[in-house]
Amino acid sequence: MTGPPPREPAGVRTSVPRVLSGVNRTILCALATFAVLTPGRALAQTDPLSRALSRFAALDGVRIHYKSIHTGRTAVVFVHGWACDLTVWRLQTAVLEGRTRVLVLDLPGHGRSDKPVRAYSMEYYARAVNAVMEAAGVDRAVLVGHSMGTPIIRQFSRLFPAKTIALVAVDGALKPPGLDSASIERQVKQFSGAGLPQIWEQMITPLLPGAELDATRHQLIRVAQNTPEHVVTESIRGMMDPKIWTADTIRVPVMAVMAKGPNWPPAYRAYVKGIVPDLRYEELEGVHHFLMLERPDLFNPLLVSFLESHGLLDR
Repeated sequence: MTGPPPREPAGVRTSVPRVLSGVNRTILCALATFAVLTPGRALAQTDPLSRALSRFAALDGVRIHYKSIHTGRTAVVFVHGWACDLTVWRLQTAVLEGRTRVLVLDLPGHGRSDKPVRAYSMEYYARAVNAVMEAAGVDRAVLVGHSMGTPIIRQFSRLFPAKTIALVAVDGALKPPGLDSASIERQVKQFSGAGLPQIWEQMITPLLPGAELDATRHQLIRVAQNTPEHVVTESIRGMMDPKIWTADTIRVPVMAVMAKGPNWPPAYRAYVKGIVPDLRYEELEGVHHFLMLERPDLFNPLLVSFLESHGLLDR
C-alpha cells in the first residue's frame, strides 16, 4: 500500500535552496518523517544526559554507545533519527530524571557507536536497540522514536513484542512514503559525493528556524556532516524498504505527537487509526519537525502523561 504523493513541510517551500529542488524535495518531504535530529537549544553540562557515564553494548561485533539514567528493569528507551546522536533527547531526559529508568543510544553508524560499511536496515537498528536493553538489564520498555526512530521502534515491536509496553511516535511515519525504487535510488545519489556537506546545511537551516536556535543549528550541521556517507545512503534504503511498511496491526498502545501541517493530512491520521486500536493522536500547532526541541513545554507534558498512564513514572 502506498500513500499520497509526498508534500513539502510547512515553511520549507520557499526556503530550501535550488540544490534541493526536484527529486531532492521528494526526499525532504518523505523524510520529514525521518529528518536529521539534534538538540533544539543548548544546555549546560549539568543535565543528566551529559552527566551519565558512557557505556557500550555489542551486536554482531559492533559497539553501540548508550547511556543509562536511574535504575530498574523497565525503562523508557529513546531512539534518535537520521544522521544524529543521542544528545537530541536532553530536554526529555532532564524532565524524567529520577522518575524512571531511561536508556538513550547512538544507533550504529551514528555518534560514538561503530560505523561499519554494511546495510542499515530498520531491523538492524531495532536489533541494536534490543542489544542495548539486554546489556543494560532492561526487560521491557516504552520506546520513543523521532523521525527515522519511528519505523525503528515499530520494527522493534514486531521483533520483540514481549519487550514492548508502548510506542511514542514523534513526528514520524507509520504509513509508507510511497516512493518507487527508481526514486529511492535518485535520493541515494543526491546524498552521495563531495556536495553532501552543503546539502546538509541547506536542509537543516529551514528546519530549525529562529535566531535562538543558531547554536543548535551549527551543532546539527556538524553532527550530520560527521555521519559517514555510507550510513546516510544505506539508511535511506532501509527507511524506504517496502517490506517494513506492511499494514499489520500494532498491538500495543501508541501515542503519536505530530507537527500539525500538510505532511500529516486527515488521511494519514485515519490510516494510523486503522492499524492502531489503542491510539492517542496529538497535533501541535506552530511547530516544525523538531517539535520536542522547539517546544518542550508542550511536548514534555504529553510524554509524561502518557508514561504515567502506563505506570512508568515514580511520583
